[in-house]
Amino acid sequence: MKPQAETLPIIARDAWLRESEAEIVARYERYRAKLAEIRRLNGSITDYANGYRYFGFQRDGLLEGWWFREWLPGAKEVFLFGDLTGWERKEIPLTRGENGVWSVFLPDAMYGKKLVHGSLVKILVHGDNGWHERIPAYITRAVQHPDTKNFTGQFWNPPKTFDWTGDDFDISAIGNPVIYEAHVGMATEEARVGTYREFARDILPRIKKQGYNTVQLMAVAEHPYYGSFGYHVSNFFAPSSRFGTPEDLKYLVKKAHSLGLAVIMDIVHAHFVKNLNEGLNELDGTDHQYSRPGEEGYQPYWDSKLFDYGKDEVTHFLLSNAKYWLDEFHFDGYRFDGVTSMIYKHHGYTEFDARHKYFDDTVNRDALLYLTLANTLIHEFRPKALTIAEDVSGMPTMCSPVEDGGIGFDYRLGMAVPDFWIKMLKDVPDEKWDIWDIWNIMTDRLPYVKTIAYAESHDQAMVGDQTIAFRMMDKAMYTDMNRAAQNLVIDRGMALHKMIRLATISMGGQGYLNFMGNEFGHPEWIDFPREGNGWSYQYARRQWSLSSNPFLRYSYLNDFDGDMVRMVRKYGILADNYPFNLLMDTANQTMVYSHGELVFVLNWSPTSSIPDYMVPVPEPGRYRVLLSSDSARYGGYDRIEDKTPHFSFPVKNKDGELKHYIYIYNVSRTAVVYKKLGK
Repeated sequence: MKPQAETLPIIARDAWLRESEAEIVARYERYRAKLAEIRRLNGSITDYANGYRYFGFQRDGLLEGWWFREWLPGAKEVFLFGDLTGWERKEIPLTRGENGVWSVFLPDAMYGKKLVHGSLVKILVHGDNGWHERIPAYITRAVQHPDTKNFTGQFWNPPKTFDWTGDDFDISAIGNPVIYEAHVGMATEEARVGTYREFARDILPRIKKQGYNTVQLMAVAEHPYYGSFGYHVSNFFAPSSRFGTPEDLKYLVKKAHSLGLAVIMDIVHAHFVKNLNEGLNELDGTDHQYSRPGEEGYQPYWDSKLFDYGKDEVTHFLLSNAKYWLDEFHFDGYRFDGVTSMIYKHHGYTEFDARHKYFDDTVNRDALLYLTLANTLIHEFRPKALTIAEDVSGMPTMCSPVEDGGIGFDYRLGMAVPDFWIKMLKDVPDEKWDIWDIWNIMTDRLPYVKTIAYAESHDQAMVGDQTIAFRMMDKAMYTDMNRAAQNLVIDRGMALHKMIRLATISMGGQGYLNFMGNEFGHPEWIDFPREGNGWSYQYARRQWSLSSNPFLRYSYLNDFDGDMVRMVRKYGILADNYPFNLLMDTANQTMVYSHGELVFVLNWSPTSSIPDYMVPVPEPGRYRVLLSSDSARYGGYDRIEDKTPHFSFPVKNKDGELKHYIYIYNVSRTAVVYKKLGK
């Protein structure tokens, strides 16, 4: 039975949405109609999203040969060429069929010895823009010529299919996601591009040991310019060949699963590279095949092309892509990049200071429909898969279930949190840090909108910016990170680095994210090889040896991060949602809050250390230090006795209510977690 508008759960749950009810209901009804159409014509949305099993090269065992198909509605002539034709460009013409789908059958008898695993292939397209050699849209591998640096498609048909036997990983077993964001290419310490196999061998064990339960891989889909960080995608079905073969990526995922780690992909469906040589732009000779015509199809802030989400063939392409990586590579979900750019015609370049801006004509309703369909597909095909929205705007309904009238993401990224920390570090003197500002930014979320909190991702360290550690300690990191040095800048930086992370993970959301290397205070910034830096890899790598050098302090931060993550997971802090506010002492910049049996005391003051400080506790009993950022093993000064139990005592407040307290030594720039041991 079709629900009435007023019965939509998201509206019933949030009175703030009542004024926008008509628009929300209209979005939901449009989704229902589109899904019904898909199911009527295809049986299910999972069967609909099988473009990767129809387009490109597809084996026909009955006819003994290969079909090749490509959607090119605006093309006038299309030819397949490459190694199989001796690079004669017009030997194999394609025939135009219904809906602009061009095809050709390649019988084994004629091409069996010419079209072999690893053969290089391209298509020649004659369109309104002339004759162009292009790479097929559904190609599953593209490789770069070592001399010309041009990309070419590759026929990928290995003699043995990848053995997924034993890969029975269940993502629901991880609980709340604690995400290690990583880039395979820059995950090596050497000044070069790392590989999938090296990442599986060297980095996955580190992630497991550190306590994280989810790996988020960036820059997976092929992109012609390495320095784009994987965000200018050219070949959406081809894993980047810079890092190895498709089988190498599958090995990485299977290895992660064997370690109990989920693997999610940073998927880019917000835009595509504008290159004619590699990507989708003007593939059929028009400027409106995968994008809208003219300026409507251009993202000026990113110098890239925008998808036309209102075109069925485009949403079919993207939905097929979303299913493909789950199906063929066993990814456990996605972090959808650039959602804000997708869902607004202004791409988010405005202040979201009024309700109407989420519901007026600046919203790209086609993009919202696509994202809702994508979440439906993903959760229908892999019910336990994880989807995360990178949306800075705070679009209402983004993380509400589709059946409730929402867009269906499981989590959103808490993007205001890292921006807050950067602003505090840049603009506010330590002694003026307002603990209420910290509390409010960390807890400013709706209870039913699950949030991934983070202090810094890759964004905070991109060229022109710095890692948090380097922002605080700067050039002193080059000279005084050795354990014998005495430097107040280093002391401050290390203390705040630990506190910022503990505050973020324990208050900011129901999930947590860290970019690789930042857990041990990686110095400097990220800058990929480019003409402006002499094509240097100096800042496009991770200096892992810093964290294992016994003469340096990086290992202190690394050890703290690992113990923090393991504590958070062991005691279910992320699943506990909001912290319970016990005390906000603004005069001494001290905040006290609890999660279950754990009590968190964070003293942000640079100078105020207070003995016999009364801390409220949720229950009477004995409390002992579980984690202290001032511990010597984390590079602190060991000013807090962590073995002695703290016995609670009752105090009646002015209303006669009985409260319980413990006495502690409240040390400046220190975060301490106390655990209740018993009554």
